[in-house]
Amino acid sequence: MVNFVDSQKPLLYRLMKWAGVIPYTVEIEPGTKMNFWIPKETLKKSKKSDKNSAVKPKKPTKPVLLFIHGFAAEGIVTWQFQVGSLAKKYSVYIPDLLFFGGSYSDNPDRSPAFQAHCLVKSLRILGVDKFVLVGFSYGGMVAFKIAEEYPEMVQAMVVSGSILAMTDTISESNLNQLGFKSSADLLLPTSVKGLKTLFTLAVYKPMWFPNRLFKDFIEVMITNREERAELLEALVISNKDVTIPRFEQKIHLLWGESDQIFNLEFAKSMKEQLGENATMESIKKAGHLAHLERPCVYNRCLKKFLASVYSEN
Repeated sequence: MVNFVDSQKPLLYRLMKWAGVIPYTVEIEPGTKMNFWIPKETLKKSKKSDKNSAVKPKKPTKPVLLFIHGFAAEGIVTWQFQVGSLAKKYSVYIPDLLFFGGSYSDNPDRSPAFQAHCLVKSLRILGVDKFVLVGFSYGGMVAFKIAEEYPEMVQAMVVSGSILAMTDTISESNLNQLGFKSSADLLLPTSVKGLKTLFTLAVYKPMWFPNRLFKDFIEVMITNREERAELLEALVISNKDVTIPRFEQKIHLLWGESDQIFNLEFAKSMKEQLGENATMESIKKAGHLAHLERPCVYNRCLKKFLASVYSEN
């Protein structure tokens, strides 16, 4: 039987190519590879090049945006509504984090720091040395780690539905509030009922979809369960180990006003922790998936922030 979600991928991929990005796999080290969508123009062959030679990505000529996805879906599915709006003016890079969308590592390290390390190493291979980060949920935590450890590369950040670090207190409190025993129960559902619950929590106004669609989504998008469960375990740190880095970059917190997973109070508290370089903006009638629910509003807010960043440079 045809998987409906899987059957839509070729159409999505064609649309993304028309919008200006194409897939490319980076081998970071033996046993570790990361899949990206990168600007089409960076992979054009020169007229003098050998037709049979592999094409190496060129350094981008436009300002770079790095979009980092969350835990429920791979990169291009997460950010599909941002590509067409931003790819003409910016060089858009969309990775699949390790154990999502074909990205893989045999390294046992499952920490956000290792994800950050692999992303940065990939970007250097791709000829990228400076960028603005856009991180969502789990991807926001990876984005903060990149900004902390590689500050010279990060020009600014936009973070949605995320936190600086997942402490054991935050994890326990949030899961209790949402009615789950573990993050894996919430984010790695095994049943249609479980995925429906996650979807309901993630959006402002749930739409009806047939059970078959939820079942197909689980089969295609929620893979590498063992490794992803380990990613979730590695995400949680002890309260006593938390330190708030001093970020020099401008950080814009762009939130769905009705986010139930990381509510608006998280954003307000984080803005205070981050200090004077942080700004905050909320999107009405949007939940955790604000970039998918209200993409036009999200993109408008994002463009406005980007304009302010590059006007200062």
